[in-house]
Amino acid sequence: MTLLQTLGRLDASSSLPLYLQLQRALRQAIESRVLAPDDALPPERDLANDLHVSRITVRKAIDGLIGEGMLVRRQGSGTFVSARVEKNFSKLTSFSEDMRARGRTPRSVFLKKSAGSVTPEEALALRSSPGTPVYRFHRIRFADDAPMCAEYATVLASCLPSLDAVGSSLYEALERAGNRPARALQRLRAVLFTAEQAELLQAKEKDAGLLVERLGFLKDGRAVEFTQSYFRGDTYDFVAELSVSS
Repeated sequence: MTLLQTLGRLDASSSLPLYLQLQRALRQAIESRVLAPDDALPPERDLANDLHVSRITVRKAIDGLIGEGMLVRRQGSGTFVSARVEKNFSKLTSFSEDMRARGRTPRSVFLKKSAGSVTPEEALALRSSPGTPVYRFHRIRFADDAPMCAEYATVLASCLPSLDAVGSSLYEALERAGNRPARALQRLRAVLFTAEQAELLQAKEKDAGLLVERLGFLKDGRAVEFTQSYFRGDTYDFVAELSVSS
């Protein structure tokens, strides 16, 4: 299916403004992979002519998707589907949910699944007693075929039915068990990859990366998940919306 077939005809009689109709259609084209990461959009003039709308309408639709991080405008080259992933720090979503929202296909390669007891560091993070049973999941997270992060997650064993309950998404497994985190504390800091991390992420030793530590809590306030994720700095952007408190 071509891009124009995906976009279809915009309805001037609809209560939804034309630029929002186009924005929605472009978003669907990205999510359905009609437009893949790094694909170029047709020039705004061509889109306007083919869709029988003004260039202002096209520009407004594209600007909105640029603001969402789905498109990027490159000076002198045009507008492209973003190959970077923009993670909103104000929303508690899983890696798989983030990738699907960007039209990417998430998958994981497990390096290790194990059961054990909390280490002193994990006990402190999870507010748990020494000897508390936990499950640990070490894996590489991919968007399509590109490695995005190395993830080391520790979850209270009482919150999952078994070690093998986790497939492609830890949060989906926790949700099925009725124990998906309702809120989380996250900390981000810059790191330089070790030789081992660089090999796992197809990067170079001492390349810049981002370490995100997440501590997830249930609705009743109990900590359930402690995860350390090492992201490639060249593929991920973290954003947060800030406001002045009254």
